[in-house]
Amino acid sequence: RLMPELPKFDDEDLKSYGDEEEELALSPPAALMSILATQELLLENILECIPVGEFAVIQPLSDEFCLVLGYLLTWKLTLAFFKAASSQLRVLYSQYLRRTKSLNKLLYHLFRLMPENPVFSGPTSDVPNKDTKTFFTEELRLDVK
Repeated sequence: RLMPELPKFDDEDLKSYGDEEEELALSPPAALMSILATQELLLENILECIPVGEFAVIQPLSDEFCLVLGYLLTWKLTLAFFKAASSQLRVLYSQYLRRTKSLNKLLYHLFRLMPENPVFSGPTSDVPNKDTKTFFTEELRLDVK
């Protein structure tokens, strides 16, 4: 709930950025970027032996699973922050992510974490000759019971 409110504070300071020759960059919230940087290092250690194109098998509820989940949730917060920012601020934030190569690291991690065949293991009907259901073809229900 807090992330969409944070860009308003940078909007007030946006006027101080101006006619400088070098390309400007503005960091998203420092606490968020600090956590993201730490998680990137840990994830790189976990995935370093897996080339892009192959996928890592992460066991549910393991330490690695919790780390990956935390990393992805941190990116979810970052994207919520971006969504709430004005277009001028998005440019500055994206320059920061480009300089830190955080977005490149995210893509490398995603391509190593994404399963080759994302088969949907939820409740399905046993209809013969029906295509295999995947996470891309089925609506995911996240109801908490």
